[in-house]
Parts: sequence; structure tokens; C-alpha cells
Amino acid sequence: MARRLRPVELDFVETAPVRLVFSAEVTASPSAVYAALADDVATWPTWFTAVTAARPTDEGAGREVRLRGGTVFTERIMAREPGARYAYRVDATNAPGLRALLEEWRITPTATGSRVQWTFAVDGIAPLRIALRLGRTGLGRAFKDAVRNLDRRLTRAATP
Repeated sequence: MARRLRPVELDFVETAPVRLVFSAEVTASPSAVYAALADDVATWPTWFTAVTAARPTDEGAGREVRLRGGTVFTERIMAREPGARYAYRVDATNAPGLRALLEEWRITPTATGSRVQWTFAVDGIAPLRIALRLGRTGLGRAFKDAVRNLDRRLTRAATP
């Protein structure tokens, strides 16, 4: 059953008890990356393999995301800065141990495309915090694979 999480604001990305930050370079433009993140929510499962379904809710103000293993997140969009930043917090989930979760994607232009940075900001019970820190490598690998898949997808879409 879904549980309500503590509603955090954008500053939580800097103050969370657990902050996992990952980054990768892609050849896609910042505007293309942003559009895939923020506007093409339903396509997330095609490039982020941990995601099995994603759909916008509340006329685009929120999202519902389903992950492999059955975890469901009901999210609220917290920041929309086209080509630069997309952030959302989880308002409700069936994942045990979470108290608060906010994710932020920052996109900056590079000479060859974009740099994508993902911050996973979490508060939860002590065993969850420990597990997340121990699972950092796996989460980082999932991020890098997702961004690589996204870049391939965007590159194919841009090629006539």
C-alpha cells in the first residue's frame, strides 16, 4: 500500500541525509535531453531499464513511475527549467523505509553535447540509508546505462 512521504522542497537536494550524485557526458543537446526527461515521460522505459512504466499525472504537474520489482512512485514536479534542470519529489510510494525522496537532473552544455547530472536525495530509516550508500555503485551503473541508452535513442531520432 502506498505511504505518504514527507513533502520536501528543492533545497533538500543539498541537505538530504543521503545524496548520491552521478554524471555522464552525452552527444545529445541539452534541449533534447530535457525534452526526453520532462516532456516524453512515457518513453522512460525505452531507455531507463529499471523503469517499467511512466506517465504524467495532474495535467503534467506530477508523474506515476513504476519500477522493476513492483515499486511505485507518485511524484510531484518541483522544477522545470527547459534545457537545464528537471526535478521531482516522491509524495507516495510502496517502497519500505523511505521518509523523503527528491531527484534532480541538471543538464549543462558541453563542446560536444551535454553533461547530465543526476542527484538522488533521500531520507529514510537507518538500514535504508546504509543500503543506499552500499548500493551506490549499482545505482551509478544504472544511471550510466540509462544515459547511454537515452543518448543512443536521441541520436537515432536526430538522424534523418
